[in-house]
Amino acid sequence: MNQRVRVAVRVEGIVQGVGFRPFVHGLARSLGLSGHVGNDTAGVFAEVEGERDAVEVFLTATRSQCPPLAVVESLTATELPTLDGASDGGFVILPSPPGGEANTLVSADSAPCHDCLAELADPADRRYRYPFVNCTHCGPRFTIVRGVPYDRPRTTMAPFPMCGDCAREYHDPANRRFHAQPVCCPACGPSLRLIGTSQAADPLSATVDLLRQGRIVAIKGLGGYHLACDAADEAATSALRARKHREDKPFAVMVSGMEAARELCEVDSCAAGLLTGRRRPIVLLPRRPGAPVATAVAPGNRQLGVLLPYTPLHHLLLADFGRAIVLTSGNVSDEPIVHLDTEALTRLSGIADAFLTHDRAIHVRTDDSVVRTFRGREQLVRRSRGYVPEPVTVRTPFPRPVLACGAELKNTFCLAKNRHAFLSHHIGDLENYETLRSYTEGIDRFRRLFDITPRVVAHDLHPEYLSTKYALDRTGAELVGVQHHHAHIASCLADNGEAGPVLGVAFDGLGYGTDGTLWGGEILLADFTGFRRLAHLEPVPMPGGTAAIRRPWRMAASYLTAAGVSAPALRERHAAEWQAVVSLARGGTQAPPTSSAGRLFDAVAAILGVRDEIGYEGQAAIELEQLADPLERGTYPVRLHGEDPILLSGADLVRSVVDD
Repeated sequence: MNQRVRVAVRVEGIVQGVGFRPFVHGLARSLGLSGHVGNDTAGVFAEVEGERDAVEVFLTATRSQCPPLAVVESLTATELPTLDGASDGGFVILPSPPGGEANTLVSADSAPCHDCLAELADPADRRYRYPFVNCTHCGPRFTIVRGVPYDRPRTTMAPFPMCGDCAREYHDPANRRFHAQPVCCPACGPSLRLIGTSQAADPLSATVDLLRQGRIVAIKGLGGYHLACDAADEAATSALRARKHREDKPFAVMVSGMEAARELCEVDSCAAGLLTGRRRPIVLLPRRPGAPVATAVAPGNRQLGVLLPYTPLHHLLLADFGRAIVLTSGNVSDEPIVHLDTEALTRLSGIADAFLTHDRAIHVRTDDSVVRTFRGREQLVRRSRGYVPEPVTVRTPFPRPVLACGAELKNTFCLAKNRHAFLSHHIGDLENYETLRSYTEGIDRFRRLFDITPRVVAHDLHPEYLSTKYALDRTGAELVGVQHHHAHIASCLADNGEAGPVLGVAFDGLGYGTDGTLWGGEILLADFTGFRRLAHLEPVPMPGGTAAIRRPWRMAASYLTAAGVSAPALRERHAAEWQAVVSLARGGTQAPPTSSAGRLFDAVAAILGVRDEIGYEGQAAIELEQLADPLERGTYPVRLHGEDPILLSGADLVRSVVDD
């Protein structure tokens, strides 16, 4: 006879806000089990009672058949005494208990599922063309969560009480909106409005009309406002550049679907999966010759950043507009993306002609993620919306909770405890008050959401970075300085589940070295705990310090001086300043030495006439890369000399470039 048993089940991972409790409820009932399931600050808990065979099927299926957005990291089952006749009350979902240490994970925001899109397009459905349709399998998550456990009162949906129809769906175990916290409809949920135009039409159709007229519209998305215009309109895209003060940096474009994406770009199977998956990042793709986008969208670039709609609102907008739109972060260049309605109306008023907004608040500002493909694999360029706050799980638990403060440019921070490292959304360059405020607010939010009190604070060695100064102001925690390029290699180890030691190559713009000089072309023998500098590019002076970063021709002058060769065309373009810069390039306090690979790329870009001055970080190297022939297999000789560390002569490479 099949023995009757009762077990307590604990499930940890991404199990809140993804339909896990309804899934467990339905599974238990289908197997004839009694008991309960609930959320708490550690994840999902349950007790089930029934025949042993059915309970074992339940435990296996809980892990193997879980909802699409769920990630089960651990499942433990502990046998309990049976309740016999007292357990025949069926299977119920319990309300979430208050308090306790937060150990649960929060799901990232997800693009609409097929079922929700079908409702959106069905004239007979009560959510037809409703721009906030969602269910347990899709929709907003991280950007609306105020706290855990994940329940409606702890989200920005709290001000929207469910109507009778939505409440019936919410309480119906057979409905895919069973316990879907953001559930809503036109009768009870958020609504659109268009600000800045006297048109009395429907906000969405009026927005489409504005875009067709060449206007710029600020659109409230999941993690902030975007600025949109017709991607094929030269005047509109040029006006957006001028108003946003973004002279050259490429814009992303949103298209309605894969057919439209393939009209613009070459799309391989890996890229197609990224474009259509639930995360919906911007994917960098090779542009097709004659692609119907304005030249101002991505000047001098063979690639386009393309994304597909990731909210119902975007689906409706792109379907109605009928062609690609520019969709770029709603900000003035170098400031964080705007996410508050009041800030949008003030900070974007000089850029946008109108505002398509709504009354569901964004709790966490989150930029779009950016990826590319490399040899059939995803390569993250910017990890943000759709990925954050899902953690990186490491092999060895952290002995103490850690805050890693990040660097100055393209900043992200990280909070870690146990085996989870919670990387933040993209913060940006910590070079102004608004971005610094976004940074400190983000750290405070992550600390509360994941209940982490750092006992160790890691920071970059550069004493002038704002992230370093933030770390040095912390009290009650051990401060640990980490060399910039060692951090790069350690992050690669963690990302690939390795521990090292490895031979790591870190080529970037620059980072503060242990010797007080500016590194950036490093070959290190490294693991998580330390490194040895085996080799690096031979240092050359940076004439004028940071001025040489903004004006790559100065680095060209320095490398030409070191190589003992000349580039007459470059010298002629900068004849008025040339001799003074060459004098600086011979060394001195105003020309700090650097081993940066980024500065070498800058020098070559200027020598070849690609870019003498830059408008955004990395521009010269990016444009140089665009000119590289991927089929070219030639090489340039480089001299190695010295030992411990070995020096690689960048001047030799420059000499070969000039000779070529």
